[in-house]
Amino acid sequence: MAPLRFHEQFDHIQRSMPDVPLAMGPDDAGEFFYEKGVVLARDGEEALLVEDTVRAHFTATPDLDPAPVRRAGPQTNRTGVTRIQVGDPARGDGDPAVGHALRALRAHEARAGRPLVSRNHVVHLAVNACPGDEPVPVPSGAGLNPAPDTTLYDPDTAVGVLVVDNGLTHDHRDAELLAHVRGETQPAERDEQGVLRPYAGHGTFIAGLLAAVAPNTDITVCNGLNDAGAVLESEFGNRLFEAVDKHGWPDILSLSAGTCNGRTDGLLGVESFMRELRDHGTLLVAAAGNNSSATPFWPAAYAGLPEYADAVLSVGALRSDGEFGACFTNHGPWVTAYAPGERLTGVLAGLRTPVPYVYQHSTYDSCRFGFRYNCTCRHPHHTGLLSEERENTGGAADRVTFEGCAQWSGTSFAAPVAAGMVAAHMTAHKERDPRAARRQLLSSTTDVAEVRGAHVAALLPPTWRPVPVTRLAPIA
Repeated sequence: MAPLRFHEQFDHIQRSMPDVPLAMGPDDAGEFFYEKGVVLARDGEEALLVEDTVRAHFTATPDLDPAPVRRAGPQTNRTGVTRIQVGDPARGDGDPAVGHALRALRAHEARAGRPLVSRNHVVHLAVNACPGDEPVPVPSGAGLNPAPDTTLYDPDTAVGVLVVDNGLTHDHRDAELLAHVRGETQPAERDEQGVLRPYAGHGTFIAGLLAAVAPNTDITVCNGLNDAGAVLESEFGNRLFEAVDKHGWPDILSLSAGTCNGRTDGLLGVESFMRELRDHGTLLVAAAGNNSSATPFWPAAYAGLPEYADAVLSVGALRSDGEFGACFTNHGPWVTAYAPGERLTGVLAGLRTPVPYVYQHSTYDSCRFGFRYNCTCRHPHHTGLLSEERENTGGAADRVTFEGCAQWSGTSFAAPVAAGMVAAHMTAHKERDPRAARRQLLSSTTDVAEVRGAHVAALLPPTWRPVPVTRLAPIA
């Protein structure tokens, strides 16, 4: 995948979820995507209130049709939310029904002092404005970065880490680094021509970063986000519950998916899961998102809510030199710390035989966020094949070949680096409480970086090597 503009990313996600009509919002700004014609409410009395209020408002308002208003899913479930249809999802451009439904509940929400209704957002691995090198083949023999730590694996003291992602590549065990990684494989890893699908290897890459930073870990990767990394908010909570039901509550849960929702009070679809996570003692390490925005990105932004601050580590991405934030990283007071997340080199798969991958070439001549360094927005920017030295060969094809390792960027990968540092701290200090380890690690960290003019905590693994950046020439 190349860096997609919001409308291109919308089309990509819609193709991956063909049975779910999607809309872009708010006001077509692309801050998030959501299910068209549907809202969410907490099940029980609140869902009944939402349904009745929306139906009454639509009945009393000219040009609004109350006929479609009805429950569109189970009235009760473990996630605690119910889908309520408020409009015809087959309607053309725009989604006025959802907007009117949200406005109909404003007075009730003001009295309740909390949200009662929500869009059904799309939670996604790549979010909206993904970096531009996803992923890049590396020269044969290039070392991993971060390099594997030399700490020994001890099954009696290994830290349990659960990665909720798109699963593992079928041959991941051929990579020595992943010897202690288990879990579910990614379905439909390649297309009919044997070419890797978009985001194939995402979960494997994350597992490799964790294993490199913290070898004394038992890592499990589940494939709950296997539909090109996208899932509706109404289903997201269930996927998380299914993961811990199957694999147990871990010490650390690494999550690289999320969404903005235009609010500062969380996602209705994961409220129940977050309450259980808080009570179980698991530490959630979550990616802060790639929109170069200060808007809260959930579930990572739960780190900014007092009741969850100790249970969540929200991680932004550092530039390849570790001195500043990467151009794409989200930022703001809800981001706890930043870790290397640009041009990391890791394991994509075992790949005993080379596998082709098709690039959608970058369309950017400069950083789409206005940064003045040779950032990932600009790479790969070519019209032909990449050579082993990653130079344009001038060929007409747009395929490159992976032989096991890759270079990849995003807060998707800063999060497992930070999770690995927490796990490594637990091993080094014989600390069994991941939340205590989080506090200790942050209080002892002396590394800092600059993000949007603010000095922030930087979590730099000892085996990570800074990569120099190239500054672009000033605009004439």
